Amino acid sequence: MDHLSLIKQPIFGELDDFVSLFNQSLSHDDGMLAQVLTHIRQRGGKRMRPMLILLMAKNFGRVSGTTLHAAVGLELLHTASLVHDDVVDESSERRGQASVNALYDNKVSVLVGDFILSTALLYVSKTHSEAIVRRLSELGRTLSDGEILQLTNIQNKEITEEAYYEIIRRKTAALFEACAAIGAESAGARHEDVEAAKQFGQNLGIIFQIRDDIFDYYNSKEIGKPTGNDMLEGKLTLPVIHALNATCDADMLAIARKVKVREVSQAEIDRLVAFTKANGGIEYADQQMWSFHADCMRFIDERVEDSAIKMALKAYLDFVIERKS
Repeated sequence: MDHLSLIKQPIFGELDDFVSLFNQSLSHDDGMLAQVLTHIRQRGGKRMRPMLILLMAKNFGRVSGTTLHAAVGLELLHTASLVHDDVVDESSERRGQASVNALYDNKVSVLVGDFILSTALLYVSKTHSEAIVRRLSELGRTLSDGEILQLTNIQNKEITEEAYYEIIRRKTAALFEACAAIGAESAGARHEDVEAAKQFGQNLGIIFQIRDDIFDYYNSKEIGKPTGNDMLEGKLTLPVIHALNATCDADMLAIARKVKVREVSQAEIDRLVAFTKANGGIEYADQQMWSFHADCMRFIDERVEDSAIKMALKAYLDFVIERKS
């Protein structure tokens, strides 16, 4: 059985309920808005974050209406952030399809993102849980803070792992952290279990982002971006940060600083990518992933009793590390 099938096995029916409720949340009767929402809905995705919420809820109790509305609210918040991110990053593709801003324009993207964000608030209010509403609100603030931190990091001449981890903890890791904590909270888990789930989610999110960053050093039609796309957007990720700090190569550091101010050519990016590969950047990032993987496994061993859920969470970890897109 493949990883995704193992992940879905203990929550198969609950996941169907989520998809139905989520599709309902992204439906509208009016003209352009209906068209854009249909475009977004058809992109689908693997539903990794909602599945984590459902698995955590089932691990600490059961999947309830509160769980499902929280999962829809969080997925809508994530969807809105992606629509806005594509405007900020000037991205033309999302999951192999045209982004909303490419298909329409930035004005439409911002307004649709705002509509989806408002819908997220509506659905999370249906949880009738102050703790979950507060956590989702804090997530929205954290994601925006992370985007602004990434933009202002361009002005920082220092190239450090600390700055890298600070950004991803406020972006990708924050999403997974909230998923795990909200899932546990929706099932009435003890405070210490919610906190443990939260840390598991953060570690899982860091693994997810490091894997995503490694993709950028190789051509991939599956993820819809060419080699070095992060650098074109002014982002320096863990592999190149390690290679630069391990070698202190002045020429490469000069190119890296040009990346940060977005004054770099494709030829220079190609040189920096090759330099990163030649100086152990990919291997180092891979080692860091497995370190966070070990932390995640401790949570599974200590706080997951059901064999099917244990297998599903292990498959989830394996999928995040081994995925090709």
